[in-house]
Order: sequence, then structure tokens, then C-alpha cells
Amino acid sequence: MKPQPLPQKALKLGSNLIIADLHLGYEESLAREGAYLPKVFEEVVKSLKALLLKEKPKRLIINGDLKHSFVPFKRERLELKAFFDEIQPLVNEIVVVRGNHDVGITWVKELDVEIADMLELRGWTVVHGHQIVEGERFIMGHEHPAIRLRDEVGALIKVPVFLLSDNFIVLPAFTPWAYGSDILREIVSPLLLKLNIGNAKVMVPTGDELLYFSMLDKLKNVLRKV
Repeated sequence: MKPQPLPQKALKLGSNLIIADLHLGYEESLAREGAYLPKVFEEVVKSLKALLLKEKPKRLIINGDLKHSFVPFKRERLELKAFFDEIQPLVNEIVVVRGNHDVGITWVKELDVEIADMLELRGWTVVHGHQIVEGERFIMGHEHPAIRLRDEVGALIKVPVFLLSDNFIVLPAFTPWAYGSDILREIVSPLLLKLNIGNAKVMVPTGDELLYFSMLDKLKNVLRKV
């Protein structure tokens, strides 16, 4: 069974639903530094619950960066507990594949949430992507892949994308706060840097459908001429 990218920035593989990079607690982290943003916690929970009810997976896999702050704090812990309280009734199992932001999350095991550094799933290695690991086919996050497009009045917009190939899949960040890394200019993930990404399909999730934007190398050449 092939992995199925979904327009809601998730990936379905058998009875598993995979998302990446929620960065819960992002607004609280910025507030502690004196910058204030409206909270999107309810929006994230609402969209994920709707997706789970639609796809009905048995297992939810959060592929890294469940939370944002590198320094755990009380408010973050409360937000994570509230998140799992909302999501757990909709699936049989939740697994968090640890990402570079997931410092101090061991306590979520008390909530019956499994934690792993990587996960082997139907011939794929599910790993966050912030470290180089051995394997042949990877499903990863971390990169927050995006591309810049110019609209009809000349303004630049950045949109999240999937990267899809026979040996790797890179998920867009699930959080609405992640504007993403422009993959046409720079690759962040050390694991992705070791892979041949030029022939990867670029797919833009709109929430309602997936738009095919050609292969990465071809897209680079087209956009250079724009």
C-alpha cells in the first residue's frame, strides 16, 4: 500500500495517519520573549479532529516537534495535556516520533502516548529528519517545506508543500504558524541533504485538494525565468 498525501497536510499509510511539526506552545514561547500572537491551539485541534473523523485511522503518528520550546514550562505542559485529551478518544494509539524541539516530553507516556526516536512502518522509516539515520525509504518532517510564488499583482506568497519520491516523503508542517523553508533556495534537514531530491514531486496542499507543481528541478528552472 502506497502512502497517500492528503490536502490537510497529513499522510495516510494503511491505518496510520502521520502529521509533523505541530509546535504546540509556540505562542506562549514568544510571549515569554515579549512578542504576542493570537493562539491557534483551538484551530489546530479542530482541524486535526475533523481529519481524524474523516479518515478514521487506528493510529496517529506525530512525526516530530510536537511542541515548540526547547525549555519546558508549565503552560506548555497544560496545553499538551489538553491536546491529547481532545485527540485520544478518536484513535486507538498515538505515537510521537521525537524531534529536535521535543525536549522533556517523556512525561506524556503517563497519558498513554508512546514515544520513539524512529518507527519502521510498511517498509518506510518514519523519522523527524533533524539527524542522519540509516535507512532506504524515509517519511520525515523538520524541513517545513515551502515554495515562494508570485501572484497576479506581483506580490510574493509562500505556500507549504509535500515533497514526494520513491524513497522519501517530506511532510509540510501541520501548524499554521510555520511559513516554511523555501526549498528552491535552501535545504535545512541534514538527512534530506544526503538524498537526491531533484526528481521529487512538489505537491501543494490547499485543504480541499492537492495541486501538482511539477518536479523540483523543473520547478526551479521555471521560477528562475519568472
